[in-house]
Amino acid sequence: MRVLQVDPSAYTPPYDRALCAALARAGAEVTLATSRFDYGEVAPAVGFTVDDRAFYRWLPGAPGGRVRLAAKLAQHGPDMLRLRRRAADVVHFQWLAVQHLDAHLLPRAAPTVLTAHDVLPREERTRGQRAAQRRLYERVDAIVVHSRHGERRLVEEAGIDAAKVEVIPHGAFVHLTEIPPAPLPLPDAGRRLVLFFGLLRPYKGVDVLLDAWRGIDDAELWIVGRPRMDTAPLRAAAPPNVRFVERFVSDAEAAALFRRADVAVLPYREIDQSGVLFSALAFGTPLVVSAVGGFPEVEAAVHVPPGDPTALREALEALLRDDARRAKLRAAAERAAASEYSWDAIAARHLALYARLR
Repeated sequence: MRVLQVDPSAYTPPYDRALCAALARAGAEVTLATSRFDYGEVAPAVGFTVDDRAFYRWLPGAPGGRVRLAAKLAQHGPDMLRLRRRAADVVHFQWLAVQHLDAHLLPRAAPTVLTAHDVLPREERTRGQRAAQRRLYERVDAIVVHSRHGERRLVEEAGIDAAKVEVIPHGAFVHLTEIPPAPLPLPDAGRRLVLFFGLLRPYKGVDVLLDAWRGIDDAELWIVGRPRMDTAPLRAAAPPNVRFVERFVSDAEAAALFRRADVAVLPYREIDQSGVLFSALAFGTPLVVSAVGGFPEVEAAVHVPPGDPTALREALEALLRDDARRAKLRAAAERAAASEYSWDAIAARHLALYARLR
């Protein structure tokens, strides 16, 4: 089976490449059509082909800047039309971020699949973006979501026919565990360490985490990730045992951080699923997460009410004190990463979906 995976802006290279490699191991002929990743190295392509000039060959300006965004928008339509000429049995889009255009530019010669990493736009950038997202869902042949929560939202909020929706879990990023050790991005004082990792965005609840951290004096909290918000108020409110790394972190540094952390924390206000969670699972890093979105469906974690700093503080304090509990969570995470969240299992479910569509 010839499978064309598409991520125009290279939003999720770890996910794209892990899925493509697993599909290739299962016998599919896989091509990833994408663009160059702006922020660092990506995992090698093992068993599949990458065309990272399929989109946005001309990229002026700084990564994330307005000039680069304008250049991408100008090239997006022609690049999508060129995509139509590629031969494939199935075309699977991981992201389509220009919804008002993409609904009209989808390939017509092969079944199309769209993974709803964000079920509906969380931060609506343009008027009518949510309506355009719904139209896009109506135009594709199948929609993959990572949780039952996401399935319910598609059906109940977006009005999508349940027969089009396929629940396939996110995979654990075990490839990170194979990366050689790298220096930590901060000096290590040898204390218990809680890690918040990933893009810094308002919905992720860093402010709730900082409120919860007050009174936890015998550990350190590291907040690591590229800001997509004003972080000055967060830094001003942070206790002395909180340290920030406000930049994109390489895979090697991420691996070092998850190996070192005693606990990873995701205090999100809302989410469907998170690649950060599945990075922590791969390393067996004990998790404290908000009980929102698809998080409660992942059993290998401690779940707390969202937006509740008291409950979050109590959960963190209890877990940091309890070596046996952390060991149990570590073992449960490693089992989950090797079974239900393994990429080979996830690739098999994708291939079954593709076969039904042909």
